[in-house]
Amino acid sequence: MRIEHLALWVRDLEAMRTFYETYFQATANEKYTNHSKGFSSYFLSFPEGGPRLELMQMPGIPDTMNDVLAQFTGLVHFAVSVGGEAAVDALTERFRTDGFPVVGEPRHTGDGYYESVIFDPEQNRVEITA
Repeated sequence: MRIEHLALWVRDLEAMRTFYETYFQATANEKYTNHSKGFSSYFLSFPEGGPRLELMQMPGIPDTMNDVLAQFTGLVHFAVSVGGEAAVDALTERFRTDGFPVVGEPRHTGDGYYESVIFDPEQNRVEITA
């Protein structure tokens, strides 16, 4: 078994697609739209394979009530491996320069990762790992 994909409800489908294409070299499928429900989505694939990321948008989906700076139960983050410590450092600085919040500076973790943590445009936590 394996995780096939993770899904995020988003407010701005096109901006989120562009973000993951720009910073993580994701490739989107053709946009799916269900006009009767007002639902649209993209599946994003990543260069090295692994689970895909589904971005979904539909009117009436409420914003989360969770404090994005706090930890809480449920899905809290996902990690994208970028291939090495230098790549983690470089991408973290690119996010900082481009105005995205860096909420965890690059560091070695107790469980063996080298990572930083950023917020995507809709404040989902993304770990950037070596």
